[in-house]
Amino acid sequence: MTFVTSLTLQSGDRAALDGVVDDIKSTAERKGAALKGPHSHPPKRLRVPQYHRLHADDDRRSDSWTYTVFTRQVEIHGYQEFARSVAGRNFPDSVHVEIEVKQIHDVGRT
Repeated sequence: MTFVTSLTLQSGDRAALDGVVDDIKSTAERKGAALKGPHSHPPKRLRVPQYHRLHADDDRRSDSWTYTVFTRQVEIHGYQEFARSVAGRNFPDSVHVEIEVKQIHDVGRT
């Protein structure tokens, strides 16, 4: 039975995101862990409307605030100790991390 740990990292700060991903990748290479990725997703451009005032009757708007979110995905196959150490890290505040663990059964076993 194998565990696959999927890490989805997102940030508006591309340099910080790439630094975290490069650190995970280099640590995996040193430890000999099986790593797939990093897979880059197309950047998302998001827009947030801004109003002049908070009053409900005032519909005047300012220019929308736009920002870009960059996403990288990494998978760790097996190596549970390494996956736990990565999941337990203190990531920068500018990087959002989602972790999903899947259990995969061997072929022919139930």
